[in-house]
Amino acid sequence: MFIDVHCHLDLLEKEIKLKKAVERARKKNIIIVSDGIDSETNKKMLEYFEEYGVKICLGVYPDEPGNIDEEIEFIRKNSEKVWGIGEVGMDFVKGKSKKQETVFKKFISLSKELDKPITVHSRKAERECIEILEKAEAKKVIMHYFSGNLKLVSRIIDNGWFLSIPTAVKRSEHFQNVARIVPIEQLLCETDSPYSHPDKKFPNEPVNVLESYQMIAKMKGLNLKYVEKRIEENFLKLSK
Repeated sequence: MFIDVHCHLDLLEKEIKLKKAVERARKKNIIIVSDGIDSETNKKMLEYFEEYGVKICLGVYPDEPGNIDEEIEFIRKNSEKVWGIGEVGMDFVKGKSKKQETVFKKFISLSKELDKPITVHSRKAERECIEILEKAEAKKVIMHYFSGNLKLVSRIIDNGWFLSIPTAVKRSEHFQNVARIVPIEQLLCETDSPYSHPDKKFPNEPVNVLESYQMIAKMKGLNLKYVEKRIEENFLKLSK
């Protein structure tokens, strides 16, 4: 099976018929993991879990308003339906934020408490996110769409965490390099739908995750079936 470990079905639903997109993915044997980013979308993820049987992550995107403690309690109450914690992390595009750091630490603690994978957003805060995760001794970590330099990529590898290769790898030298140097045992694939289309179109959708698999196979000189099997093993390891 193939896995799209990170997408946003709520945003995709605004662009195309979601049922059809899910069906297209299912026909290609693709498991979908969709992430919430706030109270409203977390509730939406639970609806998708019930309606489509997709796997879901619940979390709060950096700097989203709302009561974080209430949202954490909501996630606890629904933990049996939740595959992971996400999308969470830090985003310093507009500058550093102590509040984001505090919230991120709370979600790391929650992921450890529930023994769930945590999907980390780290734009312009790559080093800081890594340092916080290291201090917390986080284990089941997925670095989503990681744009940090290769020195930081090596640090992620040393920590035994996972890096998710987006479908933009088809047109990104950075992600091609990441796919090349990260051991297959620490790779996952994502679409970040409806964004990150492999051909710069819009919208992207889960079925396109196959592009990430194909590029990993190409960068590493491996058989596609082998790549599929190894990434499935990685996913199952995180699911335990």
